[in-house]
This record gives sequence, structure tokens and C-alpha cells, in this order.
Amino acid sequence: MVRTFYKFIKLYYLKVTQSIAFYPVLISACFLLLAILSLKLENISFIKDIKEELPYFFIEDYETSRAILSTIIGGIISLTVFSFSMVMVVLNQASSSFSPRLLPSLISNKKHQLILGFYIGTLLYCIILITALGAYGINADSMGFSTMIAALISLVCIGLFVYFINSISVAIQIHNIVDKIYNATHHFFKKELKEQNEEKVITNTVNSAEWTTLTINKTGYFRQFDNSLLKEEIQKSDNHFIILPYVNQHIWKGEAVIKIKNFINEEELKNILFCFDIAQDRHEGEENETGMIKLMEIAVKAMSPGINDPGTAINAINKIGQLLNLYLEFPHEVSKQITKGGLTITDHKITAEEILKMIIQPIRLYSKHDSSVMHVLIKTLKFTLTNPSIDEQNKIAVKSELNALKFDINESISNPLDQKQLIDLIDK
Repeated sequence: MVRTFYKFIKLYYLKVTQSIAFYPVLISACFLLLAILSLKLENISFIKDIKEELPYFFIEDYETSRAILSTIIGGIISLTVFSFSMVMVVLNQASSSFSPRLLPSLISNKKHQLILGFYIGTLLYCIILITALGAYGINADSMGFSTMIAALISLVCIGLFVYFINSISVAIQIHNIVDKIYNATHHFFKKELKEQNEEKVITNTVNSAEWTTLTINKTGYFRQFDNSLLKEEIQKSDNHFIILPYVNQHIWKGEAVIKIKNFINEEELKNILFCFDIAQDRHEGEENETGMIKLMEIAVKAMSPGINDPGTAINAINKIGQLLNLYLEFPHEVSKQITKGGLTITDHKITAEEILKMIIQPIRLYSKHDSSVMHVLIKTLKFTLTNPSIDEQNKIAVKSELNALKFDINESISNPLDQKQLIDLIDK
């Protein structure tokens, strides 16, 4: 029961913090507290002294305060509507011109969420003040301090609006999108490789034919095996688990997901299956192979007949080559001991054949008629063959893809000069 509640809270927390409404709600709550605080501070002696020393900064007239607050409310509403109408136009352009998979990262841009939150918070602040003005009446004490804060916040909103226009125009440029995906994925791969070199023990494949195999009772995408949900006695046991699916692999109900070396009872089996995080959609972001998939989709979309943009495809392929060169350094199996002298868990990475099928094959099929793109694709694959950290089995998979490229070149490139140059580049 405790572990079930912990898993629910963990998943719900991730869902809430990744929501587009998280930061706006948080900032709006802060502005609500600010409005209440500013009203409370109006009549303290320190603020009164400031009002007497600097009277030109504070508004004493009821009608003037009301007019200023009404103007700010109308202006901020207009800014908010215009800003996020522009966002919708940009998202529609990104979806039609680049890839629909880019939308979640553009929508969840934290900078834009913070600006939205500041707009909504300013509206909430001014509405509370204008309500307070109505409640106190025309003969109430002045609210010059609170109104002055509202005026200053409105100036900040204007500055944020200018920043937002610049930010959204930069964010939608395709080379910036490609660079952002590349940088995030490259950082993740480097971090993973560093952790494996420092903490994890890479092992050879063990003979697990006689081990107990468990099947899953759900259909979806495998996100992770959360070993923190395992019972303590399982974590300390001298046992070995092999997690069969790789991250983001789609698995079907009844498919084998784990092999267990030593016998365990029925209750422990349920606990182990409980640790599997199965989602209904792929993991978003730029982690694992997801970043390369996004770059692949950008390249494929660029080579579609309606867009026909080889330059964008070449840029995406060059970034894919650098990431693929790093990704193929990962071993297929990585084992890590959960507790000292206790449970060992072996995770699987996607094989070289599978990742090339997912990333390179679609680009090859859509671009096989374009000699410039094929030239870059060949150079990208040959670049990985020069990496001494990639094992021979993965290099064989790359060579097989080069042979597939050679076949498509012979079938699709009609110009004999272009065809010969590409074939010579492969055979060189």
C-alpha cells in the first residue's frame, strides 16, 4: 500500500511539474500574496513616511487609481491574447513544416510559461486592488503604494512582451531547434557514458536460458524499471535480474519483460512487476534515442515534396552523425549492483541494428534520389567507423547500412557521374 501511494505521488508529481500550467499557477499564487501584502502595508508608519517624502510617486486620488488599474487590466489582457495567439501560429507552422513531435518541447518552454504566469499574476493583482477600491469606497484611505507597485509591474510586462516576441521568433528558426535538440541529447549521452565508466560494471551476456521469465499485464511504452519500489529484502538478495525491453520500446500485454536468476515467491513477483513503468505514449524530451528520432523526422520532413529543403536535412543528418557516433559507444548490456553484495540488475540498450533502422533507414528511403543528401549520409556513417570506442559488432551494423545505401544509389540515382562518385565514396 505504501509503495503504491509512493508510485502514485511520484508519477503525479512529474505530471504536474511538466504541465504548461505549473509555473503560471505558481506565479499567480505569489502575486495573490503580494496583493494582500501590499494592501496590509498601506497604512504602516514606514510607508506613510515614504509617501510624505516622495508624494509624486504615490496616487492619492480614488478615480485616478481606478483608471490606472482598469487601463493595466485591459492592456495586459490584450498582451496575453496577442502573445499566445502568436504561439498558436508558431506551433501550427512548426507542426506542418518540421515535425509534430516538436510541439511538446515548444509548448513546455519554461521561459514562455514564466511570461504567461507573470501576465496572469499581474491581472490577478490588479483585479484584487480594484476590488479593494470598490470595497473601501471613494472616502477610503488612499492605495497609492499598491497602485504604484501595479504600475511598475505593468512596465515589467511590457519588457517581457518585447522579450517574448524576440524569443519566439528565435525559437522557431529551424537551425536553433536542431541545435537545441542536439545539445540536450549530446549532454545526456555524455553524462550516461561518464556514469557507466565511474559507477557501473559492464558485463558479458550471461546464460539465462533456464532463468524465470515474467510477462507484463499491460500494453504500452516501457519508461523505466524503478528499483526504488523494490522491497528491501529483494534489493539485498543475492539475485540477478535482466530487464529485457529498452527504454521507449513498445511492449504488448503478455510479452516477456524480465528474467530472474533465483527462485522468488508469488508476492515478490508482484512487487517486481509493480516496478515497471508502462506509459501510453513515448517519452518526450531529448533523452535516449528520442532526440535522434526528432532530428530524423526533421530531415525526413525537409525532404518531403511539399517542402524540399535539402539544407535543413543535411544539417539534421550532420547532428545525427555526431550523436550516433556517441550512442554506439554504449554497450548493449549494462549491469549495476543495487546494494553492496546484493541484487544485480542488467539493463538493455537498443541494438545498433535497431537504432540504424529507426534513424538512418527513413532518411535513406526519403532521400535516395538526392545525391547531395546521400553524400552527407554516407560521410556520416563512415565517420562512425573511425571511432575506436565502437565495438566491431556495431561497426558491422553500420557497414550493412552502407551496403543498403549502395543498393539504393544504384537504383535511384540516374546520373552516372553522381552515382559513381557516391559508390566510390562508400568503397573508399
